[in-house]
Amino acid sequence: MQKPCVTGHHLRLPIEGYPMTDRYAAFETLTFDRPHPRVLRVTMNRPERLNAANATMHRELAEIWRVIDEDHSVNCAILTGAGKAFSAGGDFEMIEEIIDDYNTRIKVWKEARDIVYNVINCSKPIVSAMRGPAVGAGLVAGILSDISIAAENARIIDGHTRLGVAAGDHACIVWPLLCGMAKAKYYLLLCDSVSGAEAERIGLVSLAVPDEELDAKSVEIATRLAEGAPSAIRFTKYALNNWFRMAGPTFDASLAMEFLGFTGPEAKEGLASHKEKRRPNFDPDVPF
Repeated sequence: MQKPCVTGHHLRLPIEGYPMTDRYAAFETLTFDRPHPRVLRVTMNRPERLNAANATMHRELAEIWRVIDEDHSVNCAILTGAGKAFSAGGDFEMIEEIIDDYNTRIKVWKEARDIVYNVINCSKPIVSAMRGPAVGAGLVAGILSDISIAAENARIIDGHTRLGVAAGDHACIVWPLLCGMAKAKYYLLLCDSVSGAEAERIGLVSLAVPDEELDAKSVEIATRLAEGAPSAIRFTKYALNNWFRMAGPTFDASLAMEFLGFTGPEAKEGLASHKEKRRPNFDPDVPF
């Protein structure tokens, strides 16, 4: 199992002669190592909160892909989580601020948009390694990664409607394309959990492997990508991701409706029910 990086932000790489560049020193919730000279592993590092995305991590998950895109020493990136989880969704404090404060809402909306488009537009291939719960902003990058690998017992959940907001983020841009509209609607409307094994069966992820093999498999695949023809791989990713770019209006609409939902009563009730660990009591009579 991948251990959290706890030796600081400005890390030395385990391979002699490949020191970490200063461009990664400013990140607070993401840590980095190099399992291969041309592979950068990015670890969401809040294991005490199951890597739930607070305001800092949310911003950093938007920024990191631009940094990697510009780093000529990186041919492939891996995204994973420290400890027993990939990411447990949005931190409750951040969600509360989104509901209560307009400026925060607009800031996080922009970051949510940038996470999706920056993963899509990053020229370097990205491999995700997901174990445990995979929810929220981390799941966005995990599912949109070029090669997505899940532990067979991972729990993938798009929890938007349970929270009381539309399934924005990555959901409408990619789930129907990967697993078909029928499965996408089932899981996005009901917020049912999808195991890693089932996610592979329906085409939501590239591979599912036993948990104990997850880290090695992600490094194996990232190494193959890093040692392949860089331009050919990057050109292929760019061309394939035009499918996502064509769905841009669908994504923009879903994200706008998600953040419109944060202004209403359903998000407040959804958040309260999560904090109080009870079923939500949504008003069945609404104007739309």
